Amino acid sequence: MRLPGSLPTIVAAFRNGSYQSEVPHIYAAGDVIGFPSLASTSMEQGRLAACHAFAVDAESVPELFPLGIYTIPEISTVGRNEQELTEAEIPYEVGKASYREIARGQILGDSTGLLKLLFHVETRQLLGVSILGEGASELIHIGQAVLALGGAVDYFVIDTVFNYPTFAECYKTAAFDGINRLR
Repeated sequence: MRLPGSLPTIVAAFRNGSYQSEVPHIYAAGDVIGFPSLASTSMEQGRLAACHAFAVDAESVPELFPLGIYTIPEISTVGRNEQELTEAEIPYEVGKASYREIARGQILGDSTGLLKLLFHVETRQLLGVSILGEGASELIHIGQAVLALGGAVDYFVIDTVFNYPTFAECYKTAAFDGINRLR
């Protein structure tokens, strides 16, 4: 069977939120549509496409799909980055925590790891999280949950208790750092 149009034309039209191509019964998800080409996001794209194809209501927030780069050290990010916030003229502050400040980082000898929170200066709403270091692709989901719920950076300071010693403590340390920068 020959498909109408070229593959690039079909794939380019996937961005309707349901991953449907310009040919109504053909969907595109995963590596064929390009970035981010991760198994986790590809699976979610496929789920949304299948739900649409079978008229099942489904929602997702692609802007909050976490990205993970499985290198040494790992890199993971979710939400917006500093360049995007600057270009959109959104007033933001940065809170950082180095793994070397955290007991777990000292125990494992990871002195290069870093967790960075970006949050709105006025509302303190969390806008993005970036992590470089051991377990980054695991830790990112804490930030993803707070972003998805529209939470503020204060959540990490006031409303959470992290196990000790864990890298997750970096969220609290970074939140304190960022809030202190506001003063």
